[in-house]
Parts: sequence; structure tokens; C-alpha cells
Amino acid sequence: MTDTLNAVVNELTSDPSNAWARDLGYRPVWAGSPSARIVIIGQAPGRRAQESGIPWDDASGVRLRSWLGVRDEEFYNPALFAIVPMDFYFPGKGKTGDLPPRRDFAPRWHPRILAGMPDITLRVLIGTHAQRFYLAGRAKTNLTETVQSYGEYLPTEFPLVHPSPLNYRWHAKNPWFTAEVVPELARQVSTVLGRG
Repeated sequence: MTDTLNAVVNELTSDPSNAWARDLGYRPVWAGSPSARIVIIGQAPGRRAQESGIPWDDASGVRLRSWLGVRDEEFYNPALFAIVPMDFYFPGKGKTGDLPPRRDFAPRWHPRILAGMPDITLRVLIGTHAQRFYLAGRAKTNLTETVQSYGEYLPTEFPLVHPSPLNYRWHAKNPWFTAEVVPELARQVSTVLGRG
């Protein structure tokens, strides 16, 4: 199965649609193994992650691991966590932040990547792009409503707001997230990882 995953990622890397990334020296930023139990599906790697090759290696990642209730060594253990963003390459900067992931990337590559990880039992869906794709018609009108309705998607999916420190206004307006959603996320993760 690891060979299957490697074959898909090698095909992805050499695909003509990613020639621009190869020309920039980019490698796909993702992680996973056939025994992974939880998959983190976010938007796309930022510039820092693209340069280091380490996903969630920033303040957002520190906060995400705190929400999940896991240590760094657990989060970066591909036997436990897969990290499969909506696009595996930094999409570049726009006027107000990073550009969105390419719309055709996840439909083309995610099914094949996730097929190589049959033990995934929980998908953590971070942000609107992941939620619209994976929840399809089940997502609510906006991200806040979808995250607030997290219980409807359990036990297989858990929608989250992006853990960026820049989202402080959203957190100030939605104290229920820290009070209710974060503890439940940690409980779900603990259960999937067999802690109790």
C-alpha cells in the first residue's frame, strides 16, 4: 500500500498540471501512510510550509495541535495523522492573502491518495474549501454555521475554522467554539487514537 501511495504522489509530481511547481523547485507538501487514522484536510500549504516541506510548521499549526490535544511527535507521525491539503503546492499570494487552492486538484488526486489510507476514520475539515468539497450539499450557509453544527457530521467528519492567530475577531464573536467544539475535537481524536 505504501508503494501505491508513492506511485500516486510520483504521478502527481510529474503531471503536466504541476509543471509550474516543478519549475519553482516545489515538492508536494503532504503526509500520510496506509495506517493513518486521522486526516487533516486544510486549504494549501503556505510559503513557509512549501519552503520547509513541513506542513503546519507555524503558529497556526501550534494552535491546531493544541485543539487536537496531541503532541508534535504524534501529529507528525504519518502512522497516526495524514495531512492532505486541498492542493499540495503553495498557490501564491493574492491581494488579501494566499490564493485559494486550485479547484481541480482535490477532485483529481484526493480519492486516489485516500484510497491508499484505508484506516482513516476521522476527517478534520479546516476551512470553507475543504468543507464544501467533503460535505458537499451537507455544509451550512457559511463556515460559522457549519462549524457550529459539527455534531451533525460526527463521527466521520469534523469541520473547523482555520487555526490562524489572525482569526482572533472570529473567536471573540464565537466563544462557543473554544468552550464546546475544541474539547469535543480533542475527545474524538483521543478515541480514534485509542486513548479511551
